[in-house]
Amino acid sequence: MTELRQNLITRDWVIIASERSKRPHEFAPPLSKLEPLPTYRDDCPFCPGNEHLTGTQECLRLADNGGWRVRVVGNKYPALSDVGQRVRHGEGIFKSLSGVGYHEVVIEHPRHDLNIALMDIKDISNILRVYRQRYGELRKDPRVETIIIFKNHGGSAGTSLEHPHSQIAALPIVPYQWRDRAREAVRYYDDTGECLFCRTLKDELKAGDRIIYAGEHFVAFIPYAALSPFHTWIFPRNHASSFDEITDLEIPDLAQTLKVVMSQFYFGLNNPDFNYTIRSIPTAEQRTDYFHWYIAIIPRVSLTAGFELGSGMYINTSVPEESAEFLRSIKIPSSI
Repeated sequence: MTELRQNLITRDWVIIASERSKRPHEFAPPLSKLEPLPTYRDDCPFCPGNEHLTGTQECLRLADNGGWRVRVVGNKYPALSDVGQRVRHGEGIFKSLSGVGYHEVVIEHPRHDLNIALMDIKDISNILRVYRQRYGELRKDPRVETIIIFKNHGGSAGTSLEHPHSQIAALPIVPYQWRDRAREAVRYYDDTGECLFCRTLKDELKAGDRIIYAGEHFVAFIPYAALSPFHTWIFPRNHASSFDEITDLEIPDLAQTLKVVMSQFYFGLNNPDFNYTIRSIPTAEQRTDYFHWYIAIIPRVSLTAGFELGSGMYINTSVPEESAEFLRSIKIPSSI
């Protein structure tokens, strides 16, 4: 029978449409998605030797004796400009704000054909260290109020470049969705004395049937009221509000967790398009009792349609418990 579940962190009601649900393997795109890419392309601006094609200033380079491992460059088509002051304008209902901030691209690896599922733990750890370093630098700018780290993989997720990369956007505002979730977290903390995120992790670990991977410092699970098929969260076990609080000890474990989850998607769902984002507290705060940073991963295996747009609710045609069981069953080759 169809069931409505509420996601307490997002406050969304989700219809778990078991009557129209697919089997988990039916969400996988065609096997052609697993066809290998070339290791190098001479027209790719992110491949080694083509740095002149990037067209923007390099912000950071992580290198070793073999050359660079990760690069951070300005986005060639930035949504925000790092020049200017944060100025508000308003006349009646017409409100605007100068579009100051930062928009950067993290080139994750020299090889054109890799993604996180196929990278070494060391390479993924390098990416996370670069995220942390840029996050720490960008938060020093008083014009910045929110920092979003995100990755688009595949055409339906919004990317046009194959080379493995992600992005960092530093905004001069706190988006309403973030404020709304923070308010709910504060309300829950005031009512119970508990962090809502810590309680969510505790209850998910106790239930166990939606856990897809549990490491020493991080846990990956499909939430009870997942908004879409295979929607996955990665929570740190240690309560921390801001992503840049991640420690050197925790980074390799998060790298391992990301690799396992992305490998489950890669081999179980034939390398689906996906988005991920790191949700962290706005920069005006850093250590709170009520907010807990986390990573949200959304495989693009279903479409948003008229019901979602008209109601603001979601229909999930994959039962979270079945999706998690399916991902846990995926055999990941030992050679990767």
